[in-house]
Amino acid sequence: MRVPTHALRAACAAVVALAATGCGGSASGSSDGAVLSSSWGDPQNPLEPANTNEVQGGKVLDMIFRGLKKYDPKTGAAQDMLAERIDSSDSRNFTITVKDGWTFSNGEKVTAKSFVDAWNYGASLRNNQRNAYFFGYIQGYDKVHPDSGSQSADTLSGLKIVDDRTFTVKLAQKFSSFPDTLGYPAFAPLPRAFFSDHAAWLAKPVGNGPYAVDSYTRGAQMSLRKWDGYPGPDKAQNDGVDLRVYTDSDTAYTDLLAGNLDLVDDVPAAQLKNVRNDLGDRYINNPAGIIQTLAFPYYDKDWDRSGSEKVRKGLSMAINRRQITDTIFQKTRTPATDWTSPVLGADGGFQDGLCGDACDYNPAEAKKLVQEGGGLPGGQVRITYNADTGSHRMWVDAVCNSINNALGNDKACVGNPVGTFADFRNQITQHKMSGPFRAGWQMDYPLIQNFLQPLYYTGASSNDGKWSNKDFDQLVDRANAETDTATAVRTFQQAEEVVRDHMAAIPLWYQNGSAGYSERLSHVALNPFSVPVYNEIKVG
Repeated sequence: MRVPTHALRAACAAVVALAATGCGGSASGSSDGAVLSSSWGDPQNPLEPANTNEVQGGKVLDMIFRGLKKYDPKTGAAQDMLAERIDSSDSRNFTITVKDGWTFSNGEKVTAKSFVDAWNYGASLRNNQRNAYFFGYIQGYDKVHPDSGSQSADTLSGLKIVDDRTFTVKLAQKFSSFPDTLGYPAFAPLPRAFFSDHAAWLAKPVGNGPYAVDSYTRGAQMSLRKWDGYPGPDKAQNDGVDLRVYTDSDTAYTDLLAGNLDLVDDVPAAQLKNVRNDLGDRYINNPAGIIQTLAFPYYDKDWDRSGSEKVRKGLSMAINRRQITDTIFQKTRTPATDWTSPVLGADGGFQDGLCGDACDYNPAEAKKLVQEGGGLPGGQVRITYNADTGSHRMWVDAVCNSINNALGNDKACVGNPVGTFADFRNQITQHKMSGPFRAGWQMDYPLIQNFLQPLYYTGASSNDGKWSNKDFDQLVDRANAETDTATAVRTFQQAEEVVRDHMAAIPLWYQNGSAGYSERLSHVALNPFSVPVYNEIKVG
């Protein structure tokens, strides 16, 4: 799902819009002392669950929705939430029973139909949802979302409502881990109001989670308040959260130190050397399921030409990961050695060292490989990134300096900043990249499949560079069909080896989740996805 953004907008830059929050005033941003304020960035798209695949929008969906599964905030393990039971005897046909007693915050009951209607909407080609691909396992997807032409069906044939609390799912192929994916927000239920008055719902989304949206001014703030009628076990321990939009993470950090903000969930790189002294034990630095990579536009013939694999491998070997993670990130990043994350563990598929010498800094070999591959397209690489956080500019400049030094050419690599995260993502999704671009990935669920299939499978939802390889696709299909978890993991690892052999993307480093918070708060923690567990935070 999640393209990490940590794209923040300056709250005080929008003085009029934020007048009600008292920018520079009380930390709560509200007359209610049990409301906390947190840094945030505007999401790329409206908050439709099936249309959000980046972190900022995902944070809100995690607060206002609950699905069939929920990922444990400490371990990431998939646990039943609205699912009373998910039964299958063949890993292809599933019977799902929804718990009784759940409603949306507008009072409407959550039923089997709430899920089936939402999934059909998300899958439909007409609705143009970014996460439609996640419904691709369900039988009939080729009819509601064909690769070409118009859709020939309005609903997925693999979804059937049995009764008010029961529905069945038939997959097009076996997928033993399918139940574990159902905590991903794209699979959230939707109320009838979503369909009957779509525009009104988009302006003020209605969900079934511990918080309800109170107000939202784009470019300024989203205010969420505790929903007292929430029936789940993970009720909010505070009265609400004001998500304030920042364009600069340093400004957010300064506001935190000044007492004008309660929580920053991305400590800027420039402050990492000071953060322990500034915040003491109010600084959090935990491993997270995040990897930063450089992706490539394979729709551009210069990056899909003969020899381009050598160029990509050469560029990878020209990057001094250890120096960058030690000096810029103060060891809050770890040089990547594969394309997943250590949080998976060896049993979950992490392959420490898979990248081999291609991820080792070797200037002489880097220069040789780039030359053997036909040289840099156009004589220069321009790394595109969103410039609304200082951290990205710092590390992109450092990567380019490393490449320039290795290749002996001070113009071989330059950064190509785009002003905002939304503009950056729009250029990517419109396939306007002409060279490598920042492509971090935050796991949607703790499975090796999630680090591989959404990013590299042909036509996948987050395969922004349009890389395609038949061997990789076939191995992923085989892995998904395995009913034995260990065998499935091994097969996914073979698929990852194909990614390595072609250097489909350059892995840079694994990222820790970092956060800092004010003295007003307690019980602050980050989940394995590096997102604050907002509902557990206490104020005062």
